[in-house]
Amino acid sequence: MLEVDIRNMGCDDISSIIREADGEPLLLKGAIGQRYIACGMRGVNLEIEGTPGNALAAYLDGGVIRVDGNCQDAVADTMNDGTLYIDGSAGDALAYAMRGGRIFVHGNAGYRAGVHMKAYGVVQPAIVIGGKAGSFLGEYLAGGTIIVLGMDNSDDPVTGFFCGNGMYAGRIYLKTREKPRGLSEKLIMRSVDEAEKRERIMPYLEEFANAFHENAKHLAEGDFIAIEPNPEDSYKELYAAI
Repeated sequence: MLEVDIRNMGCDDISSIIREADGEPLLLKGAIGQRYIACGMRGVNLEIEGTPGNALAAYLDGGVIRVDGNCQDAVADTMNDGTLYIDGSAGDALAYAMRGGRIFVHGNAGYRAGVHMKAYGVVQPAIVIGGKAGSFLGEYLAGGTIIVLGMDNSDDPVTGFFCGNGMYAGRIYLKTREKPRGLSEKLIMRSVDEAEKRERIMPYLEEFANAFHENAKHLAEGDFIAIEPNPEDSYKELYAAI
């Protein structure tokens, strides 16, 4: 693996290094807030030590990125494909308008994670957050899966206010028994049975556990609720003429 210390580099130089690696595994050490790392890249195999800045992996079109540390805002904006592992926490607007791929966050995520995430056919994006998520999780969700595990064991709710506000497709799974604060009447909250947990949640938990040295069976223990659109009282009148 090629190792490069980037602590004194700007985003243009870092992008050149990633392109010149041409898919060879690359370790970027000493990230201190540089923006746009791996923006628009495809086929990258990248490890980052430190704290990458805003818009990490924006428009990512394939490959694998692993971050040993926290990330700032707008991670994976409009991500199209690939896998992102964050062994830390992520800031606000994680995966805005994400269209494909998978994101695993070991820690927490800020406000508006998964806003307007969408799916098409067999392309089903997914986000797994090990800790907690801020308000407006999954706002305007239009497809895919969001899972929040609340692993920090504090008494705080696993997500903030207005979870799923405006969502009209996709599904949000929360490891809790509690109704999210400010949940819209246009959404359905229901308990998740063991069959659904095995089929729809466990595959993501297994990948999460492998990435962060956790125990998937332990993560799956306990109650999960699902948040999804109410087909009898949807938001469709806001988006299309009837």
